[in-house]
Amino acid sequence: MQKRKLGKSGLEVSAIGLGCMGMSFGYGPAKDKQEMIPVIRGAVERGVTFFDTAEVYGPYINEELVGEALAPFRGQVAIATKFGFHFDANGKQAGLNSRPEHIKQVAEASLKRLGVDSIDLFYQHRVDPEVPIEDVAGAVKDLIREGKVKHFGLSEAGVNTIRRAHSVQPVTALQSEYSLWWREPEAEIIPTLEDLGIGFVPFSPLGKGYLTGKIDENTTFDSTDFRNTVPRFAQEARKANRALIELLDAIAQRKQATPAQIALAWVLVQKPWMVPIPGTTKLARVEENIGAAEVELTSGDLRDIESAASQITVQGARYSEGAQRLINR
Repeated sequence: MQKRKLGKSGLEVSAIGLGCMGMSFGYGPAKDKQEMIPVIRGAVERGVTFFDTAEVYGPYINEELVGEALAPFRGQVAIATKFGFHFDANGKQAGLNSRPEHIKQVAEASLKRLGVDSIDLFYQHRVDPEVPIEDVAGAVKDLIREGKVKHFGLSEAGVNTIRRAHSVQPVTALQSEYSLWWREPEAEIIPTLEDLGIGFVPFSPLGKGYLTGKIDENTTFDSTDFRNTVPRFAQEARKANRALIELLDAIAQRKQATPAQIALAWVLVQKPWMVPIPGTTKLARVEENIGAAEVELTSGDLRDIESAASQITVQGARYSEGAQRLINR
């Protein structure tokens, strides 16, 4: 597996990471821990050294899963986790909370669940409009000084927030959605990251599974799968968006690859400091995703993709109105 550095931070990880959220949260019922541990360990054995989790995934059980699975590989892998949410007495998500004292409490709890002495990359999961980002960055700076955190990250933050945070504590990476069907970061975010020397960790690089080509208008999701609330996954939108799959499939046949591998290879070729984190619950998919790092897209391939993609208008918003409001903050 090739390695990449996230910006100028010095944090070097595998060119493709593993997003672990779907093992416990978001895409239907949590999977059995004893079935997921071999998937995570199998990813390490195949060269993956970058794993993504968060306290809110479950909540808590995903960090516990990742911590247990990666226990034999301490010091060989980098684990990213996140803070920024508040939970009620029943453990339900109840708004945002990035107050400095809360950040430090979350760090202590995450360290225990992950079974590590230091968190490799600690992201603010969503920007909290009630707490100045300078205070957030300052709290993480304290944790870095204490040796409890190694690197500071932001997720779904805007340009102004990124610059303000970076001036207090250098930001190692921004995690935001980016793929062939969500290219908004190209306008302002990616140029800003390049200017500041910050790495980019695209989540949902496979369009929440759609860009694999395995989902069509007849696909049904579990009642607890969050894609049921996503306009882009409405039946009509899924049917309309097949044009993008046809494009990926045409390139894939030419390159003897799969649509998913072409979608990931496209992300990888954008910048050398981008590290996508596709998620899966199957080791075979881990292997397929890793294979994307070996797919070489020529300038001609990229021109063909760009030309065809420019003719396709993706249908449907990427989040429900409520979820989008949380991001827009």
